[in-house]
Amino acid sequence: MTLLFCSAFDDAAGYERAMAARLPDMPVRVYPDTGPPEAVTYAMVWRPPLGLLPSLPNLRAVFNLGAGVDGILSDSDVPDDVPVIRLADAGMAPQMVEWVLHGVLRFHRRFDEYEVEQAARRWTRLAVAPAGRTRVGLMGLGVLGQAVARQLTALGYAVRGWSRRPKTVDGVACFNGRDGLDAFLAETDILVCLLPLTRETRAILNRDTLGRLPRGACLINAARGGHLVDADLIALLDKDHLRGAQLDVFDPEPLPADHPFWSHPRIRVTPHVAAVTLIEPACDQIADIIRRLERGEAPAQAVDRTAGY
Repeated sequence: MTLLFCSAFDDAAGYERAMAARLPDMPVRVYPDTGPPEAVTYAMVWRPPLGLLPSLPNLRAVFNLGAGVDGILSDSDVPDDVPVIRLADAGMAPQMVEWVLHGVLRFHRRFDEYEVEQAARRWTRLAVAPAGRTRVGLMGLGVLGQAVARQLTALGYAVRGWSRRPKTVDGVACFNGRDGLDAFLAETDILVCLLPLTRETRAILNRDTLGRLPRGACLINAARGGHLVDADLIALLDKDHLRGAQLDVFDPEPLPADHPFWSHPRIRVTPHVAAVTLIEPACDQIADIIRRLERGEAPAQAVDRTAGY
């Protein structure tokens, strides 16, 4: 049995050490050194090359090292009987809360506008609505979305949530499905996208949906670049329908040096760092699930491939 690591983003040596401490009898190989493909029984990956996973004939499970599994499910040749396992948080929730709160506070307290005033050397005091009159809309109410919702409600914000299926979250006005999307958008001043990327959600942040936000609304996207139609966002910003955007995810990544997002005065860019998987809690989960699988137990946290998350 061999565990294969494949990620251009994560610390290979750190994962090797952590897994060796937890499963000392299971060798770890780092892609592209796969060794004999038939020896690989488990893989921990982030956006693996197309065709890698189908080339491993004895693969028993794939562990995804990030929140979204689109990088695995995009390979249609991954066998259906190989469970794709998404980690439960692994240290990402507190980081995501911090990153989103930074954006919400920046827009709510109008710090983006104060940056403009400072550049012009103008001493201007801007009126700010109370948190309870600032409507923050969360698209996506999974583990990360609910963690963000709890902190926003604790700070007194009027929090709305939208998901594909009905959900109930304490202190959050919940909407769902296409029928609930219009009402959700119409009542959102700061829109936060934390959705999984699926066929249904790709390009969901477009001229139509973003145009249904109230004039002067703001966008925060920490989900996937594929959710956003870049040109539509720029058009709505330039027409003053939207006030600003804070973006952490892009399509493609890294964001090309000539992309207009870099220089747009109303857009702030971070390089996909809103929430990074932490090695120790991730390896705790991976080792525990491998032990369960070796005992013949059903895998926890397996992805529903039909739903895409």
